[in-house]
Amino acid sequence: MALYVVLAVLLVPYLLTPLYAVVNPVSTLMLWRSVTGERVVRTWVPLSKIDPDLALSVIIAEDGRFCSHYGVDFTEIQNAIDDADGLEDMRGGSTITQQVVKNLFLWQGRSYVRKALELPLALWFDLVLPKRRILEIYLNVAELGPDGEFGAEAAAKRSFGRPAASLGRYQAALLAASLPNPVTRDTKRPGPGLRRLAGLYERRAARSPEAAACLRQRR
Repeated sequence: MALYVVLAVLLVPYLLTPLYAVVNPVSTLMLWRSVTGERVVRTWVPLSKIDPDLALSVIIAEDGRFCSHYGVDFTEIQNAIDDADGLEDMRGGSTITQQVVKNLFLWQGRSYVRKALELPLALWFDLVLPKRRILEIYLNVAELGPDGEFGAEAAAKRSFGRPAASLGRYQAALLAASLPNPVTRDTKRPGPGLRRLAGLYERRAARSPEAAACLRQRR
């Protein structure tokens, strides 16, 4: 009986994924904060209402091959393994799609179990949903502020007093640079390190026409 329960729980994300083509999801962290009474601010906006510079900056910062892989970048994973002594030392390697499935279905932290669940789920997510929809979900569920701000709209209004649709290139790069830790990388009061990183992403975005072309694709 316990085995059937475990299998049923494992199947839930695969069954929910097709629904997310039309249903706007929330992350497990958003749910947890809501249950525990912590602040959650999120206004869902479609990708068409998010400044393209932000979408491009996030791809540059988080997953440069987002347009060409199938949910998992095995080359980047191998590079991360080669550069690390163990799981606790690994840096990078996770695609935007992997981060989306982690945010929606799994838990934070480094774990072989979580990675084992995350990889096939990311492949399934990429198979079922278009790239633009995956990016749209990410830009609406990612934690982007130090006090419960989730998604591009809440982050843009908190940091710059404007909607996500009207960000400047440098503002977009700042938000992208705040990932993966917006609690310490405060875009409202950016330190020199965060400003340098944002400048780097801004320059890279201007030289990445292949990523910009991907954003115009339907798939």
